[in-house]
Amino acid sequence: MLLIQTSEKMTNEISLSSAEMARYARHLAIPELNVEGQKKLKAASVLVIGAGGLGSPVLLYLAAAGVGRIGIVDADVVDESNLQRQILYSVADEGQPKVLAAKKRLEGLNPHIKIETYQTFLTKENALELIRDYDVVADGTDNFPTRYLVNDACVLAGKVNVYASIFRFEGQASVFNYPLPDGSRGPNYRDMFAEPPPPDLVPSCAEGGVLGILPGIIGSIQATEVIKVITGLGEPLAGRLFLFDAASFTTRTLKVKKNPKTEINELINYEAFCGITPAAAKKAIKEISVQELKQLKETHADFQLIDVRKPYEYEIAHLQGELIPQDSLEGALARISRDKKVIVHCRSGKRSADVIRDLEQRFGFNNLYNLKGGILAWSKEIDPEIPTY
Repeated sequence: MLLIQTSEKMTNEISLSSAEMARYARHLAIPELNVEGQKKLKAASVLVIGAGGLGSPVLLYLAAAGVGRIGIVDADVVDESNLQRQILYSVADEGQPKVLAAKKRLEGLNPHIKIETYQTFLTKENALELIRDYDVVADGTDNFPTRYLVNDACVLAGKVNVYASIFRFEGQASVFNYPLPDGSRGPNYRDMFAEPPPPDLVPSCAEGGVLGILPGIIGSIQATEVIKVITGLGEPLAGRLFLFDAASFTTRTLKVKKNPKTEINELINYEAFCGITPAAAKKAIKEISVQELKQLKETHADFQLIDVRKPYEYEIAHLQGELIPQDSLEGALARISRDKKVIVHCRSGKRSADVIRDLEQRFGFNNLYNLKGGILAWSKEIDPEIPTY
């Protein structure tokens, strides 16, 4: 069944140049795909949300396959720590917006397609406008609020959502909001996960890690599903959730059923839905800049510096602070001074801010200061030799 409703007239109006015929020769040799399937790819448009670990292989393979128009939504810039898994970029791209670096790479890979970029976060204000202009959406995001936003916007706009996610050694993929022969739609993300997990129960990839090759495996599966959706080849992962464990190299496929109680009528506040307190609403904490920390160090002031990152992060780079990882703080309260200034830091300042709020609320500390910007700010403003990983 052909998933996107590309009209026969539109497909007939598409032609392949001799250069394209040569480029896609291995596709044309597949009887189930052939010239007509390649024309469908050229006529199609795909919006890839997230140009990171999953977005990298998805974008590379969709561009190579000849999808005619590809949109990329991402507000981030390329960082050295991305290169362990985000194969779309190189060292030369560090500091550049991901969407611009991706566009340059993809246009170099295939000059016969059109790449459109949106250097922005996906929000409830822009999601429908962006998604409505594309045939298929590929969700490569890494947080629950955006996943629910992508899902709901696809349902409201009537678009297929090809979903994937990764964590440590595990990945999953599915096809949501698939058009069925009776005119209805298949299950969507909310049918599978009606409610998000409690905030901070599942750490991010930055905190929990991810095997560098895993997004390549899962992203390739995601790109395969997009191509199947466009061309009508095979049987897509609609109504099914594919699970992969790289550590044991095992797979499972679970059935996903429609939940009659699932209702999506409008886009909502997804951070509130996922229990995430907006930064502006969080309790203010005391902060100290990296310049102030530098002065304290140089004057040998009496203070305590605590690093709440994981041991492996400390081995990569540290500021000579006392390592007390976030997940072991409660058992190390006696090591935290209450009678002098205590400066708490992490990589960016986010985890350390959460730690300070928790220590103040539950244990009554009032002498804690967050190092604004963490290791990243120290490397940028004080010592560029400090790795930012």
